[in-house]
Amino acid sequence: MPASMIAPRTSSPRESFDWEGETITAIDRRLDEIDRLSQALSADQTEQRCAPCDYHFPPGFRLSVVIPVYNERETIEKIVRRIHQLPIDTEIIVVDDCSTDGTRDVLARIAHYVDLKIKYHDHNQGKGAALRTGFAAASGEVVIVQDADLEYEPRDILTVIQPILEGEADVAYGSRFSEARHVNSSWIHRAGNRCLTWLSNFTTGLRITDMETCYKAIRTSALRSVTIEQDRFGFEPEITAKLARRSFRIVERPISYNARSWKSGKKIGMRDAIQAIWCILRYGWRD
Repeated sequence: MPASMIAPRTSSPRESFDWEGETITAIDRRLDEIDRLSQALSADQTEQRCAPCDYHFPPGFRLSVVIPVYNERETIEKIVRRIHQLPIDTEIIVVDDCSTDGTRDVLARIAHYVDLKIKYHDHNQGKGAALRTGFAAASGEVVIVQDADLEYEPRDILTVIQPILEGEADVAYGSRFSEARHVNSSWIHRAGNRCLTWLSNFTTGLRITDMETCYKAIRTSALRSVTIEQDRFGFEPEITAKLARRSFRIVERPISYNARSWKSGKKIGMRDAIQAIWCILRYGWRD
């Protein structure tokens, strides 16, 4: 088409011109979408850098990262990006526990540029139920749990899984309290966790410092040997007791932690603490 026949483009309102079955407006929108997705992949490169890895991954090793999510529209994309940036082959499994805040729309958008397995619950069931769904879909040699709320930093995953990959352990917990690391949490939270962990250790014979941690990395073969019954936060003491009673080697590695408040969306409360005590007693002394 001669140059003189092409009208100048204006930004508002945009004019459409047919070109090989498409329109300039449609092409512009596609290009804008490509730019937005490309920026999303690198948006927090200056903010987040993976810690250097001083050990080698076994050939063909794959890590399954299971993310239970409920109403985390503001944080889920950043968490997925950070996991995607890890220098390791990861299978990212997101289980949406019937979110109502638009989280599902965000997940659908993320799936355009990150390879995700997304599972949806048709009604809200709880963290334990979401993890059951995610564990069933995992195909990696090791599975780790990742919360979606930015309290846990994904670059610590490399530290947590190291003892499993080096043959030292079957299970590794990321402890927020084993060393003087960055721990931003209230004294009530720390005291409550200390009490629950002590009671769990008393019933299982373990000597860990953070039973309630999100970061639990487990060999898939070990995970398949236990059945998770608890639908909510009782998952934490239940799986700890069941793994301990099967004599799997459990170790800890220090991690950082940036707690959020209930006002910011923290979901665990007094009801869950009481349930945790009940689960410790139930599963710690019998399986």
